[in-house]
Amino acid sequence: MGINRDDKATGAERRRRPRNRTFWNGQLHTPHGRFDCRVVDMSSGGAQVRLARQPDGPVVPVFGKEPVTLVITRLGRFTGSVAWQRERALGLHLTRHQGAGDSVPAASAERAGPVQSAPPPEQWAEIQRVFATNLPGAADAAPVTAVRPRDATSKAERERIDGAVAAIHPLIMEAIRPEVAVRMPEAQFEREIAALVADIALQNKVALSGPEQAQVCRRIVAEMIGFGPIEPLLADETVSDILVNGPRQVYIERYGKLELSDVTFGDDQHVLNVAARIVNRAGRRIDESTPLVDARLPDGSRINVIIPPLAVRGPMMSIRKFAKREITLDIMAQQQSMSPAMAALLKIAGRCRLNILISGGTGAGKTTLLNAISQTIDPTERIITIEDAAELQLPLPHVASLETRPPNLESKNEITMRDLLKNALRMRPDRIILGEVRGAEAFDMLQAMNTGHDGSLGTIHASGPREALTRLENIVTMSGYDLPVRFIRAQIASAIHLIVQVARMRDGKRRITSITEIAGLDGDIIATQELFTYRLDGEGPGGELVGTFASSGLRPRFHEKAEYYGLGQTLATVTRPLASAEFAIR
Repeated sequence: MGINRDDKATGAERRRRPRNRTFWNGQLHTPHGRFDCRVVDMSSGGAQVRLARQPDGPVVPVFGKEPVTLVITRLGRFTGSVAWQRERALGLHLTRHQGAGDSVPAASAERAGPVQSAPPPEQWAEIQRVFATNLPGAADAAPVTAVRPRDATSKAERERIDGAVAAIHPLIMEAIRPEVAVRMPEAQFEREIAALVADIALQNKVALSGPEQAQVCRRIVAEMIGFGPIEPLLADETVSDILVNGPRQVYIERYGKLELSDVTFGDDQHVLNVAARIVNRAGRRIDESTPLVDARLPDGSRINVIIPPLAVRGPMMSIRKFAKREITLDIMAQQQSMSPAMAALLKIAGRCRLNILISGGTGAGKTTLLNAISQTIDPTERIITIEDAAELQLPLPHVASLETRPPNLESKNEITMRDLLKNALRMRPDRIILGEVRGAEAFDMLQAMNTGHDGSLGTIHASGPREALTRLENIVTMSGYDLPVRFIRAQIASAIHLIVQVARMRDGKRRITSITEIAGLDGDIIATQELFTYRLDGEGPGGELVGTFASSGLRPRFHEKAEYYGLGQTLATVTRPLASAEFAIR
């Protein structure tokens, strides 16, 4: 990519040039033969080598992850595997050192390349620190322990990497032409940046080991085309939420518990730049005229951004990640989020095309449960999903996903969930799934459920089943419909069959606390009956909550519908109190 300096060579040409920096000459033993090589960089967990040109030697093959042995006269034998290859340059992952003492056949001057030069003093000090027990005269070292992950760095190493990024990044921005870089494939862009990082570090005498140089490259690429400092958090599958409260405070949620991370941004503008890059990819914008926005990341994660003047202490981001692996009702039962009897009941409800409303607070797991229940849907059915920010990941073949559109700069052309719901009714849906019920679309949803669109699903924010019914009634009332309360309640009672309450408890675990069936209208009151509930018994020695999922023993009113689908006997079995006790998870 365009290099704005005297050297007009391409990155590939620069990488093919011989490097004068050589720590040791050695020999690399591989399944394809033995190759003379020069060690140009080395640390406790890896090495970078360049294979010498050997006219009478074996042809350099394309390496995979083959096991190799690096033999250096002064240091001994290092065993490991090939991590990466770029032509004659190899990155090695070293796992064991067998000590000095093995002899290495002398490499001829014609084949060994440039004469070995002494490393700079600061690099030699680093080599002595890493191999303090492996220098000549020392006893044979014990086997090297497991290699530390690349990103699990100490505070001193992190500060050194931060300094290297701060020094190298501006020089890279001066050396590239953005109009060329933006058209470049991502993989090629990363290779070019890696070459620039190596050259600039060498020219400016920035001492970096191989893993550190790779980490600096990842950080710079993330700043230029990725998600900046939060890129490692997005890649960490144990992190479920990322909460950025300004440049100096980034919280993450792991296993239901919040903790302060060591990730920081440079300043408020740095946070704003990353946020703008994220929402721009989703076709949204964030600026003073639109200071808050909901969007989604390419992997389906949901993000909310709010900036000054609404955010008093600087730009803030809230990212909700979703599990990469598929979560089923059986897996949720194994994780003690519900009992197997409750999982069986929800499977029956999904197959019998019941209208289900999932209720819970923020971060309780409503979307995850909705995804799990959707797996009981017949693959031949046509599903239409409607959301503000598309985040549902239904494992079904025939899914049409619709997403709302915010107003433009002139406050026009807004497309609401109600507009999409009306349009979805003309798209021949077998089932309609609403990501969240919170506006005027609630009445249209009830109308659709009452006019033949059985099996629909939706979520709502509420602290309990009765509160969910009250909130649904209030939403319809506040939508501008001048309807009697009894009529609205009659619509709700005939449309909704089940309310599933899910909660995130104080031990960090998410559990289904209630499965409630709508039993019709009793006068002016919506009658309900609780089929399953979670009873808290106490607290375990590790702080985890101990309780029991219990059945009320009541016969579900949708028993006849289950009989129609051939599941009546199964439903009777899973709702028996005795069977529920057998299924109880403690």
